[in-house]
Amino acid sequence: MALLEVQYISKQFPNGLLIKEINFEQRALQKIAIAGESGAGKTTLLKIISGHAQADSGTVLFNGKRVAGPEEKLLPGHKEIAYLSQHYELLNNYRVEELIWFENKLSSEEATRLFEICRILHLLQRKTSQLSGGEKQRIALCMLLIKSPKMLILDEPFSNLDPIHTDILKAVLEDITERLQITCMLTSHDPHDTLSWADEILVMREGKIIQQGTPQTIYRQPVNEYVAGMFGRYNLLKPSIAALFSIGSNQDDVMVRPEQFHISTKGSGVKGTIQKISFWGSFYEAEVLVGEGEIVVRMMRNEWRVGEEVYINID
Repeated sequence: MALLEVQYISKQFPNGLLIKEINFEQRALQKIAIAGESGAGKTTLLKIISGHAQADSGTVLFNGKRVAGPEEKLLPGHKEIAYLSQHYELLNNYRVEELIWFENKLSSEEATRLFEICRILHLLQRKTSQLSGGEKQRIALCMLLIKSPKMLILDEPFSNLDPIHTDILKAVLEDITERLQITCMLTSHDPHDTLSWADEILVMREGKIIQQGTPQTIYRQPVNEYVAGMFGRYNLLKPSIAALFSIGSNQDDVMVRPEQFHISTKGSGVKGTIQKISFWGSFYEAEVLVGEGEIVVRMMRNEWRVGEEVYINID
């Protein structure tokens, strides 16, 4: 049986934004990421799932029992679902350990284990005014986990973090799932966050789920340009160009990721001319003119120069 069942959830707002019949399930310890542009309805959906917003219709079931909305109970939220919003706050002029012990019901050994998982042991004696944004976030996360929830929901947890704190938080979330056995769900608009973390991705647009699948499926077989663009750069090949590579049909454009192409200076393939080469740290991208179109090719090393004629093949 699924741990979480979201059944045809809909929500209308006065300004016209809405969620339309969202329907999916999440198994225990399955990691789900919800992706989509700003205004797609991601945050509202998370609030409804966690009991912090009221749906107009539909049902959320957690462990087979309905999650009540804030209009049905005095204190909003579900006691077994922890929700970390984008706008978490910590009380000022307190040491970290003072804040945490307000809520602590764990033994000293259990609490120390949790502090290690959240990477905050070295922060316990600091005041909240002495913390960075990433450190404050992990403190807020620990304060939720100390209540021993069965599910953790995070709204855009990586959006304001630098690469170092992003990597720390990703490691924390892995430990939360594996060591604490807590099921996690998060939203993000960054493909690097979702593709490497999630077991399953839901892509939302204008309040609807337009594609659902594994990271590999979402990345390699997007249903449209919106989904393709959410997860990185892509080539949209016109039928005349796609035909040169013996892919697609005579009527439809074809989406191909840059790394699916490779180039050489001799041999067989489709001839083109390099227009531009860009360095991106761990890879290069070459823009190659082929007929009347341009193809972006991603490569691990650069052996070519602008203006050079090359041959392109597709994996």
